[in-house]
Amino acid sequence: MQITTNKIDSANAKINAAITRGTIDSNIEKIANQLSKDVKIAGFRKGKVPVSAVKKQYGERLVQDAEAQALRDLLSAALEEMKIASDTLIGEPQISKFEKNDNGIDVEVIVATRPSIELGDYAAMVPDVTKPAIDDAAITARIEELASAQAPLVNVDEDRALVSGDTALLDFEGFVDGEAFEGGKAENFALRLGSGQFIPGFEDQVIGMKKDEEKTIDVTFPENYGGAKLAGKPAQFKVKINAIQTKEAVVIDDELAKKMLPGFDDASVDMLKEKVKEQLQSEAMSSLYNDELKPNLMETFVSAYTIDLPEFIVEQEMDMALNKKARDLSEAQLEELRNDAEQVKAMRETFRDDACRAVKATFIVDALAKAENIIVNEQELMQTIYYEAMQMGQDPAAVYKHYQESGYLPAIQMAMIEDRVLSKLLNDKIKEA
Repeated sequence: MQITTNKIDSANAKINAAITRGTIDSNIEKIANQLSKDVKIAGFRKGKVPVSAVKKQYGERLVQDAEAQALRDLLSAALEEMKIASDTLIGEPQISKFEKNDNGIDVEVIVATRPSIELGDYAAMVPDVTKPAIDDAAITARIEELASAQAPLVNVDEDRALVSGDTALLDFEGFVDGEAFEGGKAENFALRLGSGQFIPGFEDQVIGMKKDEEKTIDVTFPENYGGAKLAGKPAQFKVKINAIQTKEAVVIDDELAKKMLPGFDDASVDMLKEKVKEQLQSEAMSSLYNDELKPNLMETFVSAYTIDLPEFIVEQEMDMALNKKARDLSEAQLEELRNDAEQVKAMRETFRDDACRAVKATFIVDALAKAENIIVNEQELMQTIYYEAMQMGQDPAAVYKHYQESGYLPAIQMAMIEDRVLSKLLNDKIKEA
């Protein structure tokens, strides 16, 4: 067997080999001899089956097994020659050529390996992080918001108009083309103005009305409205305001603190303010991390490092992007692409830069995770998917199975690792405001 190796770079290598007919025949003999000791063939005792009978019984399968063994042998020899450890291989070797001829088989195999990355002083690339300052006004506003959400509604006795945030107790009846429609009538309906609960334009016209006032409101149902008979239709609503209600005024004192911090016997206004401050700071930090610091830091790493990328993984990423794009195209656009291979090729090529960046980012995160000793095991992955599914009211087991069967689990796991790596690096640079 003649083998020629070409280590293209630290992530890609090519193996060319000529597997001789003699190698295949030799492998067939070895496999057939081994089978003759264990196989059962009618008319022969176990262990006494002639090799000729084995060859007759398993002819084509023997050839396939012999060729597979030759491939394994050439791969092993080639990796040893290139000093590539088998545990650094990524994915299965890609057989790009397998041509049989009278002399044997001409083979070309593409292998990809985990690229080497010299991280250097990566911590120096991480910016200092200053905790966002939370002022007293923001703390008071949040306490009032939380308390108001639980406060009871009270009737407004003064003679005033409805404003956004009020709750209007109203009677209404809707008409389309002068005819009342089903489900368009209610009495003493509680509508909080500004909630967006009604058809666009309805609440805006209720604002400014007073108790006992009657009015006809003109609106148009949205084109995507659920009921086909009403979608896109102009309508009139006869409205009467029966009462105006607002939330009971909030008094920030120790009694309120005890209600809002039921687990603390010594709850006070100061403790409540401190807890709310922590919550606001956590929200601000989360927003700062996810919207700004993490994306920017990842971009810094991607720009800073030059690494070799496994070509077939980049190609796979481009294929996935192309398939995703195809799902958004109309049938007419898809038909046009089916008849124009060059257009498909050109469209696919537009995804190369993004694919390279995504693959590069994945290997950088992997290297950083090893340097920081950060892992996400299968149990943590499952718990995260289960929790998010329950939050959305979905069946956790079914969601996990779907991700598993669709091959999404590695991507989800890598996203979790990336999040932890970037959070760890940024947390190490936090300064108080």
